[in-house]
Amino acid sequence: MKEQGNVVVAGRIEDAVGHILLDRPEAMNAVTVELGSQLERALREMSEAVNVIVIRGAGGNFCVGGDFHELERLRDQGREGLRPLFEHFGRACAAIAELPVPVIAAVEGYAMAGGFELMQACDLAVVRDDARIADNHVNFGQVPGGGSSQRLPRLLGRQRALGLLLSGERLTGAQAAEWGLAYRSLAPERFEQDLEAFTKRMADKDRGALATIKKLVYRGLEQSLADGIAGEQEAVVEHVGGSAAHAGIAAFKRKGA
Repeated sequence: MKEQGNVVVAGRIEDAVGHILLDRPEAMNAVTVELGSQLERALREMSEAVNVIVIRGAGGNFCVGGDFHELERLRDQGREGLRPLFEHFGRACAAIAELPVPVIAAVEGYAMAGGFELMQACDLAVVRDDARIADNHVNFGQVPGGGSSQRLPRLLGRQRALGLLLSGERLTGAQAAEWGLAYRSLAPERFEQDLEAFTKRMADKDRGALATIKKLVYRGLEQSLADGIAGEQEAVVEHVGGSAAHAGIAAFKRKGA
């Protein structure tokens, strides 16, 4: 997770939960080429050792999107000079769907532009009620570069997605949960406690079951309903026939006895 001697994405593991921290609090965790590269590496490395990954930002904010100082520096190199910023961050966001473990965005403070795009890319988002969330690219005469124009319509539908993208309006964390952009919105005074309890419950689940369910959902979104159901039937036969599922069934029978 180290590049050019400057660590901007920190990681730690507690039990079966991996914690990834966007660690540029002085810049509200704004995205740089380095941050995108380190984030992808951290995600892929940590997914081999844990059951759940939680991404959050340092200093009370999730992420405010692309670093304007970085953008100006890269602009001086011409159009191709800008490409690594979006490619590295885009690969980090895309990696999430490929991993065999759930990735949760723990969102507090600002989640703007690229920060909101990272939140969309995560499998689940748990947000504070008072978080401030927006795709505000248009407010600065910019366009999305981390997936908002593609993921947001799939999450919300055309009307709400275009409304947010074309207006740059903010949502609170509570509103994001109401709209289906987050799994759960938590009161500020209970955010840490309830987030920890939620992630620990998920981390205690069978790793194979978590991986299979996630794969089925993502694959199914790209298939017809009939093909998705057929894939699920194949997966459940293979899974239930395995040793981990057998142990789970035996435990259930003992508990019910």
